[in-house]
Amino acid sequence: MPVVFLEQGFRFHFYSDEGNPREPIHIHVVRAGGDAKIWLEPELRIAWSRKLTSSELRKALDIVTMREEDIRNAWNDFFA
Repeated sequence: MPVVFLEQGFRFHFYSDEGNPREPIHIHVVRAGGDAKIWLEPELRIAWSRKLTSSELRKALDIVTMREEDIRNAWNDFFA
């Protein structure tokens, strides 16, 4: 499970086995007892979430939006 970065109490990561065929670029977000999956493609949106508040989800989406290039680079480097 490659961790891309930690920010504001969230861990942003992806799994090394992301489906066959591989799923489009996305990031998993974990924070104290809750988690979510956020798609970057075909558009930036929440795929699902468990036990994160709406405030936490907004914050996670804001971070992903600001760090989208970092996430894409980490994904492409890992899966290249």
